[in-house]
Amino acid sequence: MSASTKPDGPVVTRPAARPRSARAQWNVWLRWLHTYTSMISLLVVLFFALTGVTLNHPDWVFGTKEVQREVTGTLPAGWIRNGEVNWLTVAEELRAQQGLKGRVGDTRADTQEADISFAAPGYSADAFIDVKTGSYKVNVLEQGGVAILNDLHKGRDAGTGWKWVIDLSGAVLTLVSVTGIGILLLLKKTRRQALTVMGIASVVTVLLALRAIT
Repeated sequence: MSASTKPDGPVVTRPAARPRSARAQWNVWLRWLHTYTSMISLLVVLFFALTGVTLNHPDWVFGTKEVQREVTGTLPAGWIRNGEVNWLTVAEELRAQQGLKGRVGDTRADTQEADISFAAPGYSADAFIDVKTGSYKVNVLEQGGVAILNDLHKGRDAGTGWKWVIDLSGAVLTLVSVTGIGILLLLKKTRRQALTVMGIASVVTVLLALRAIT
């Protein structure tokens, strides 16, 4: 028991605080982790939820239009050195002259033509270069905002930085799920009902997945 004295009053005694049990301590930590990881992941969940729907309905464009265009030009001297194509020079010149973007993809060259491609979310550009003259033609395809979001959802042509975002998002969402399940297991009153619902949902999901792949 602990005691405290009020001014001009009797001594007030209060019961000493009981130490938390291991179960209660786990509950506190799980709730803390679940709360803050959920806060971090709210926008991540919203983004992947919405793009999951648009990805499942590629015909939904919401007013955005696919734009195809063709541009032409000529590369300056020096793009071929010692009979070999200097792909770095080619890529830099095409970016500078035509404003191409994205990461360089496939390259190919023979005695007649050299090809190089660029790719980014919702975007692609394929260049065809005449080896003898250096003149080129580029077919550019811009697919619009919805296609960009869908490609970001898949991590397609998005670069290493965005792949890290996807991996970290997956890790955070996994932690949210694990801590949520842990909290459910510690709640005696709702544990059975919650686990039953989770089990039914899991079975339905597996059955739908099996039906989809057969």
